[in-house]
Amino acid sequence: MHVVIVGAGIVGAACARRLVADGHDVTIVDRAGTAGGTSASGEGNLLLSDKGPGPELQLAQLSARMWSRTPAALAEEIGHDPAIEYDAKGGLVVALTDEGGHTLAEFASGQTAAGVDARRISPDEARSLEPWLTEQVAGAVHYPQDAQVQPVAATLAFLESAGRRGARILQGQEVLGALLDASGGLRGVRTSHGELRADRVLIAAGPWSATVAERFGVHLPVLPRRGMVLVTSRMPHRVFHKVYDADYVGAVASGDAELQVSSVLESTAAGTVLIGSSRQRVGFDDTLQVDVLRRIAARAIRLFPFLADVPMMRAYGGFRPYMPDHLPVIGPDPRLPGLWHATGHEGAGIGLSLGTAELVADLMAGRECAIDPTPFAVDRPSLRAHLETEAAS
Repeated sequence: MHVVIVGAGIVGAACARRLVADGHDVTIVDRAGTAGGTSASGEGNLLLSDKGPGPELQLAQLSARMWSRTPAALAEEIGHDPAIEYDAKGGLVVALTDEGGHTLAEFASGQTAAGVDARRISPDEARSLEPWLTEQVAGAVHYPQDAQVQPVAATLAFLESAGRRGARILQGQEVLGALLDASGGLRGVRTSHGELRADRVLIAAGPWSATVAERFGVHLPVLPRRGMVLVTSRMPHRVFHKVYDADYVGAVASGDAELQVSSVLESTAAGTVLIGSSRQRVGFDDTLQVDVLRRIAARAIRLFPFLADVPMMRAYGGFRPYMPDHLPVIGPDPRLPGLWHATGHEGAGIGLSLGTAELVADLMAGRECAIDPTPFAVDRPSLRAHLETEAAS
């Protein structure tokens, strides 16, 4: 089949790489450049630690198994070291109150039952893993399966792999609408540079997927959820794992539109420390919000007091594709034959990209999927009310 993928971020790139491996003819279209949106504004998290039992965790576990093999696979596919900075550093989740420690322990127990390696450790053990950590630790869980990757480098490596096997990448071309046959089936796309014929069209445009879907005549309840990150100057290595406070899990799962801030820290290969995070639904407003950065910094100092004396080099923000039921949409859209979706991963798109691509490829081929794809369907019960509300209006 000829598949047009709308969006050259990490999800679209991973899908392209996987689909060309199945022998499909793939064209990727992006109105800007590769990895220019959400994929360029994340921290590169590959996490199991922030996901409770359920479909998203199953997708994350599938993806984690694939990520561990990906650097070697990419090196073989593109003929050189992909330099994606994959680091299986593990994660450390810390509670600073007794109540938070109890909640964290209960959450970790549920994860353990679902197959996650979640190790409850003492405050002293936590500080042995992170010597610069605050003395105020009330509880901690070590997650050896958490990892990190450089998201832009990974996206570019996926695209290079796909391109070496024939995929075409069209940058600076905006998708304007659908090409339909006489029966109403999708047969391609209209772009700012002309028409592209296709057997299937896959929307992987992150928080802009709703806009693209609207141009195909379907409603998709994807909303942008803004996040901001601070970056320190380079320093000797003092943060050795992905470290965050227990409030982060609640922020991820919350549907509140108001500002939420929690501490999330990790070092990079360049010697900086990335400090997040915030979540806020403000549309596509990208105004620099100093008060948000101040709150992020204050919470980070609670975890690592030494940061009070470390200069910040820069700050950046981006938009996560938020879905009202906190699950991505992966698979065909029954409302328009030929239209497919791979979007709505919110802040987990980097980590979930490989599993998402695997589900898309298996569904397109009619193969049995590694995990049940039903929870990610666009017409699932938890999304139906949002679709029906839009149709009624």
